[in-house]
Amino acid sequence: MTPDRLRAALRDVPDPQWLDAALRRVATEPTAIQRLFATAARRCGREPLADPPGWTVDEAARTLLLTALPADHATAAGSLYRHGDAAEKRAVLRALPLLPIGAACVPLLHDAVRTNDTRLIAAALGPYARHLEQPAWRQAVLKCVFTGVPLAVVDDLAGRADGELAAMLAALAAERYAAGRTMPADAIDLLDRLGAGSHPTTPMEA
Repeated sequence: MTPDRLRAALRDVPDPQWLDAALRRVATEPTAIQRLFATAARRCGREPLADPPGWTVDEAARTLLLTALPADHATAAGSLYRHGDAAEKRAVLRALPLLPIGAACVPLLHDAVRTNDTRLIAAALGPYARHLEQPAWRQAVLKCVFTGVPLAVVDDLAGRADGELAAMLAALAAERYAAGRTMPADAIDLLDRLGAGSHPTTPMEA
């Protein structure tokens, strides 16, 4: 994802002049982002974007506002996340991979994964999750399984999934089947790809 791609996706927003002016203002008056970030959905819309898939108009507009800042991206992202509503928090999480912040905003991922908001969890497992240490990343993947977030949203799942994650998923599967519950199909598929060996495929009798 790039800012240019997001800008192209927003060429037909209801008020393109507002967005252009907002981006210019943020570049010269960074503190203005607090107000502009909050009003972006009302001025630009909330509809899903066809490209890039999975994004909404307000998420793209808010991401562009963050990328337009001249400096202190991590500080601004943290403030906007802490004080934002759920949609604003998701936009911050979406923006993180495009900001020059290194691993400074990893605490925002931890916070998002602790919630039960499935859209926040999904946003946290995007490309910026490469900065999560492996134990925390494994727990985040398990949280996806617990909350029903499709594993397809997890960036680089195939590259990072390891034997320890397979063991954790197999243990969860055994617990669920012992209780007469099933595992999501995508979690079972991941277990199969990881070569976790035999695991229950039908609920076990109590």
